[in-house]
Amino acid sequence: MDKADILPTTVPAHRRPHSHRRAWNAFLISLLVLTLVRLPFHWKLHPRKTSHVPLHAAETLQKCRMLDVLPAPPSDFNARTESDRFVEGTPPTLIRNATIWTGRSNGLEILHGDILLDKGLIKAVGRVKESLVQWYGDDLVHIDAQGSWVSPGIVDLHSHLGVLSAPALSGANDGNSRKGPVLPWLRSLDALNTRDDAFKLSISGGVTTALVLPGSANAIGGQAFPIKLRPTKERSPTSMLLEPPYSINGSEVDPSLPPRWRHLKQACGENPDRVYSGTRMDTMWAFRQGYEKARQIKNAQDAYCSKALAGAWDGLAEFPEDLQWEALVDVLRGRVKIQNHCYETVDLEDIVRLSNEFKFPIAAFHHAHETYLVPGTLKSAYGHPPAVAIFATNARYKRESYRGSEFTPRILADEGLQVVMKSDHPVLNSRYLLYEAQQAHYYGLKANLALAAVTSTPATVMGEDHRIGFVKEGYDADLVIWDSHPLALGATPKQVYIDGIAQISSPHTTPKPSSFQYLPATPNFDEEAKKALEYEGLPPLQGERVEEEVVVFTNVGSVYVKREGGVRQVFLASTGERAVVVVRGGEVVCTGACRSQVQSLKEKAKFVDLQGGAISPGLTAYGSPLALQEIQGEVSTQDGYVLDPLRVELPKILGGDFSVVQAIDGLQYATRDALIAYRAGVTTGVSAPKSAGFLSGLSVAFSTGAGHKLEQGAVVQDVAALHVSIRHGGAAPSVSTQIAALRKLLKGEGKGELEHWFKRVVSGKTTLVVNVQNADIMATLIRLKKEVEAETGHAIKLTFAGATEAHLLAKEIGEMGVGVLLSPARPYPAVWEERRILPGPPLTQDSSVSLLLAHNVTVGLGVPENWAARNIRFDAAWAALEAGSEISKSEAIALASVNVEQLLGVAISPAQSDLVATSGGDLLDFSSKVVGVISPRRGVVDLL
Repeated sequence: MDKADILPTTVPAHRRPHSHRRAWNAFLISLLVLTLVRLPFHWKLHPRKTSHVPLHAAETLQKCRMLDVLPAPPSDFNARTESDRFVEGTPPTLIRNATIWTGRSNGLEILHGDILLDKGLIKAVGRVKESLVQWYGDDLVHIDAQGSWVSPGIVDLHSHLGVLSAPALSGANDGNSRKGPVLPWLRSLDALNTRDDAFKLSISGGVTTALVLPGSANAIGGQAFPIKLRPTKERSPTSMLLEPPYSINGSEVDPSLPPRWRHLKQACGENPDRVYSGTRMDTMWAFRQGYEKARQIKNAQDAYCSKALAGAWDGLAEFPEDLQWEALVDVLRGRVKIQNHCYETVDLEDIVRLSNEFKFPIAAFHHAHETYLVPGTLKSAYGHPPAVAIFATNARYKRESYRGSEFTPRILADEGLQVVMKSDHPVLNSRYLLYEAQQAHYYGLKANLALAAVTSTPATVMGEDHRIGFVKEGYDADLVIWDSHPLALGATPKQVYIDGIAQISSPHTTPKPSSFQYLPATPNFDEEAKKALEYEGLPPLQGERVEEEVVVFTNVGSVYVKREGGVRQVFLASTGERAVVVVRGGEVVCTGACRSQVQSLKEKAKFVDLQGGAISPGLTAYGSPLALQEIQGEVSTQDGYVLDPLRVELPKILGGDFSVVQAIDGLQYATRDALIAYRAGVTTGVSAPKSAGFLSGLSVAFSTGAGHKLEQGAVVQDVAALHVSIRHGGAAPSVSTQIAALRKLLKGEGKGELEHWFKRVVSGKTTLVVNVQNADIMATLIRLKKEVEAETGHAIKLTFAGATEAHLLAKEIGEMGVGVLLSPARPYPAVWEERRILPGPPLTQDSSVSLLLAHNVTVGLGVPENWAARNIRFDAAWAALEAGSEISKSEAIALASVNVEQLLGVAISPAQSDLVATSGGDLLDFSSKVVGVISPRRGVVDLL
């Protein structure tokens, strides 16, 4: 019985006279004694039920009342005057004269004015009152943006920063668990390595917030956490968290307020199937088992709370919950953002069916290469259509990504679906996440949506759009000041602010052309996007062979050709004057006015208007197994790996350990990556046999646009260079062992084919390409080169490929005449022997390219993966932009053409070199589109 039922309520006890109180106390004592005496007899004659209210009743009732409350910021959140992440001592900052992309109005709002930062927040946007400026006094830091673009900080919706750390070491790989297919209780926070070298690099690219996901080896891999990337004084993972969903290490959560969003990583398709040796059917059953367990717990909680809230405590024990499954229960209550790795149509629909069966929404499908083919399926998901988080051009690395299209962002946006560009760091270096948005815009995604795809849209999908992703009063002070328009190629931060704190101590930027301050004009790809849908992701890629013997390119703005071992500009249109280029039988016969030739042709020629475009040398791809594999993850589609004589005994039928493999024998023509590269101006590929060991073999130069090996000009050069690798780790023998083997071979101690080819290397007739990343190994190789040359009197043609740390020996490399093929063009400290990178602007004044060139090193640019070959022209343009005025357009084109050929021992005469026609700009411009290839060696003109 509750005491409130027997106490008088007419007069408060503290106001009664003392005599009355004594009398009343005596009465109560008498009543209590009588009750105690009679109570046993009363219970025996009149049994009745009682309701036992547990001690934790108030806490349980509060939990029950909040069970179905959806996450949201507190109602007074926008009234906050200080960020929960504010660091004492951070000075207020006023950014003046900025061009501000706010993210508001669907990304269409652009303001010209000021931004005031204080207490970790954006305090004002637009015109800041002078009285407010005066109020801050000398404490206010003034920054004159001088008209520069300012955007919200970049938000990465799919990152493995800190759990797949750089450099990759055995103790810093925490991406996946192998403990089962369904593991919702795991947390990426528990593996977050704050020592990851990539944090600083990503910040230098403008990334301020990232959602750190577990890997994709499991159907349900665990919980993800959003973090701010800046270093903290605590140096702890917890201190990096953005709105943790529950109390962690002093980060308290008020249980009376709406909860914060949680995130869960799911994966379907090939990844979990591969890890657990199952099938799609097994994976989906694992999903359903997990969610059924969660549904049972949810139903038990609902029944429990129904009774508790009604006061019926009888028979109620502890609140039914299970720590392992509570995250999945929250999914069913709509309080978790599902981030779902999913590629193909079958998998997308599987997850959509799952969402409808168990009634939970999906925040986003990630990777999602086939989403553009089935937007209706996405729209049928429970609750709302998922967003789609994708790469711009990274595809065909496994079967699930084979139908990936560069037109996916624009097609999805046209269907009204949210588009997010993501990094999957370190799959793509998140430092260049903005580049994904730039490419999406290049291929047709509207500018406002492209920039939103890495700022406001991921913030919204993450459930953090009340504080990040926009330049708006009251929002977190996460901003980037750019040196050019954010969608212009090579846009680089001048400064990055996280929580109002400047992140780059001494930013270095190079002047950009004035045109880079404006939104770049991009080509029209309507027909290509239409064909991507029509052919379900596999449109024909071969060029249209021109039947006419003569092709006339008109309205040509500039012409570049190979000459004197480099690239020279031979024509640049002045105002109102453009050139004509006449091609007969695949060869250029006239450049300039060419009036007599054009008049005599009349209707006998094919005319192509380049609209101010250019004619340039075709580019050359090296660094990946282009034309040696179709799909990286499918062994049946590739040439495979050569046997390594330092690891295994080679079969006698090959000639034993002294055999040499030639890449020409494994060439596959008309692969999709090769043809896509061809359509992007890469007309020559050089590929070496794939090797995971010391000896690779002989590379081959081939035409990327040829249909088969027997076509005229399909093989450019049977043998290009001899390739070896010197590296640390893995199953390879020691570096000193590898060097010892190379020394013996260079000194003539080989036999058979190996002896023959190394004799050619020593005599300077064949180039030796050493795949090497570490500067100390390069130094050893330079010493070895000196040693052998001193004995033989011949100069060895030596090229370092990969060469991430080559900048550390720029002077010595230049003095010894060693060439450098940088692959990738922009460095990343992926492994220990690549950790000493020269990052380039804004962290350093010099880039590897500019520093090596300054020491007279011949530099070429390579790509480590097939899909990236299409982007070589933009890599070259980017390298030139980072070097400022030190690299001309001609020199930039050479970085990806003649320099690469020279470094690989490929000899193509200028008369037999392919040329590329672009409309709307030259080969390096974001405004240009490759529309044709002029191939003298193949005797054709292809229109693309």
